[in-house]
Amino acid sequence: MRTFRFASLLLAAALWTGVPAHAQDVELAGVKYPPTLTVANTTLRLNGAGVRYKAVFKVYTAGLYLTAKAATTEQVLAASGPRRLHIVMLRKINASELGRLFTRGMEDNARPGEMSKLIPGILKMGDIFSARKQLAEGESFSVDFVPGVGATILVNGKPMAEPIKEPEFFNALMRIWLGDSPADAMLKSALLGEAPKPAPSPYH
Repeated sequence: MRTFRFASLLLAAALWTGVPAHAQDVELAGVKYPPTLTVANTTLRLNGAGVRYKAVFKVYTAGLYLTAKAATTEQVLAASGPRRLHIVMLRKINASELGRLFTRGMEDNARPGEMSKLIPGILKMGDIFSARKQLAEGESFSVDFVPGVGATILVNGKPMAEPIKEPEFFNALMRIWLGDSPADAMLKSALLGEAPKPAPSPYH
């Protein structure tokens, strides 16, 4: 009876906090994503995580953290409270090239007339990546969005510049992975919490 009562209390606590009693780190290509983390004194939960492939090669892992579960792009973009996208490199990449790819991804998924509002943020992001030169395997960067503050780009956990205050910037950045023309359709599905799909085969 005591065991049953203890298990019931654990389950009740899990339902109250929104975190499953069995919640564990999600591990992808050796990179661990914890089920929760804190941004701006707010607990965020891992919405989904996946691997970015280019052909059959693993480029980086990405995890999306939100205050509440989102199953569609629209829900992610409309989410209230802080948000975080966290990326860990699986191979060395030229930081300036990565910045250019991000800019192109924003252009491919921008709404009509939106790009002009994004220019200040794109220029700041470009300066950050240009100064960094390269990101090595195992290094990380995050983009934190906090309402009323803006989007902060962090490299290896350290803020690299003042927040990008334009409210459109963070959502435009999210559309690189979650828009109609995502960088990787499988990664989009993973970030939205869908069941994992088989990795690309080198024989196709």
